Amino acid sequence: MTTATRKPWHGVMVATALPYHDDLTVDHDTFADHVRWLVDSGCAGVMPNGSLGEYQSLTDEERSRVLRTAVAAMPEGGSVVPGVSAYSSITARRWAEDAAEAGAGAVLLLPPNAYRADERIVVAHYAEVAKAGLPIVAYNNPHDTRVDLTPSLLARLHAEGHIAAVKEFSGDVRRIYQIGELAPGLDVLIGADDVALELGIAGAVGWVAGYPNALPQVCVRMYEASVAGDLATALPLYRLLHPLLRWDSKTEFVQAIKLSMDIVGRRGGPCRPPRLPLTSEQEALVRKATEQVVAALDSDPALAEQV
Repeated sequence: MTTATRKPWHGVMVATALPYHDDLTVDHDTFADHVRWLVDSGCAGVMPNGSLGEYQSLTDEERSRVLRTAVAAMPEGGSVVPGVSAYSSITARRWAEDAAEAGAGAVLLLPPNAYRADERIVVAHYAEVAKAGLPIVAYNNPHDTRVDLTPSLLARLHAEGHIAAVKEFSGDVRRIYQIGELAPGLDVLIGADDVALELGIAGAVGWVAGYPNALPQVCVRMYEASVAGDLATALPLYRLLHPLLRWDSKTEFVQAIKLSMDIVGRRGGPCRPPRLPLTSEQEALVRKATEQVVAALDSDPALAEQV
């Protein structure tokens, strides 16, 4: 894929974790350094102000500044696609307008998530936010929102011009084929880390990824090999990473990814309440899996060479 044909959501787009100072104020300097490091490590860009970025716990001023920090720090050629989800469609549209003003290339948007919305309301929600003028990546997370963007509903949203892509987090790897049949022009992005290989070989054009926050180079290599159909490279890396990748689909995904960041020498740090630290048992599992990946890459020249 050439630079000219790459859309802002193509490639490994990191759903960025957000570092805080010890008093839980946002550490913008560390965040800016993190954005630069991710792109320098091979990622295509970042998606701030998503669930992993704890957007629900940010004030309006913080949320807007996080976006602008990401845009200002982004190296040439990288892209910023912020989350603009909100309980109100009007508020989500205003966040999309803020993203356009800040220089973002597209936005990521959940369906209405304050209650179980029906199809008519979902379509109206995306139509409202589309008024901001930026391409929308729909975010299908039926586990948390209780609203399922089914292939047929995605096809309708795309046909009506409201969405350009979808972050598919249902976990059902079969859906990408039906989406391709019903909406052949709709880009499908891997939405959960623990199905990255399956959706990569099935035709996904991007990965909204969590674990590259800690391990960008090996994750990028695994993704690139999977979309190229190079299973000889992708599968060993995927097996190595999977004990970590599956945390992305757990309730404690933010804490787990931040802990892995701390272990590899990046600033993950604490989360804001109501999130609490991992239990000692959970921490031990994440620590062991992270250290195993690092040790494997350090000790196996053939594996490390693939990265």
